[in-house]
Amino acid sequence: MRASSRIITVVALLALVWAAAAGTGSAASGAPPLPTVPKVDLPRYMGLWHEIARLDHSFQRGCGKSSATYTLLPDGEVEVLNRCVDLADGHLREAKGRAWSVDPVGNARFKVSFFWPFRGDYWVIDLGREYEYAVVGSPNRRYLWILARQPSLDEPVYRDIVEKLRRQGFPVEQLTRK
Repeated sequence: MRASSRIITVVALLALVWAAAAGTGSAASGAPPLPTVPKVDLPRYMGLWHEIARLDHSFQRGCGKSSATYTLLPDGEVEVLNRCVDLADGHLREAKGRAWSVDPVGNARFKVSFFWPFRGDYWVIDLGREYEYAVVGSPNRRYLWILARQPSLDEPVYRDIVEKLRRQGFPVEQLTRK
């Protein structure tokens, strides 16, 4: 990775973590508390996920073909490897971090950190029956990702997910779709 790409990635990730740490309550619109799925089977959740759509933020601007790979570690934490292709120059951008469950019963609420001591919320708020898709957000509704095991998602499934997110108070009109 080139030095300029590393600097951009570091600055962008710091912005993400700071923003996530700055507000973890409900959205300013007065939306109710954000529900999560009842349970996430961590070994089943591990592996490669393709980004289908997201709420755009500075740390991902200019990214295409984004993906996340999760690996369960022996201590129960999760290694996170986020990747994307820089649309300006075609280079691969990577960010590596760690996540840990703050919901030991259901494993649906995580904290994620790319740089100590900063951390953000990673809540699994929807999950396909066969773990074919996942929706991850933050309780302040500023962060949102629709992920899938395949690089695309059936249109009716996508529309249903977006409608659920709209009812939960997410600004779905701002989604950036892959």
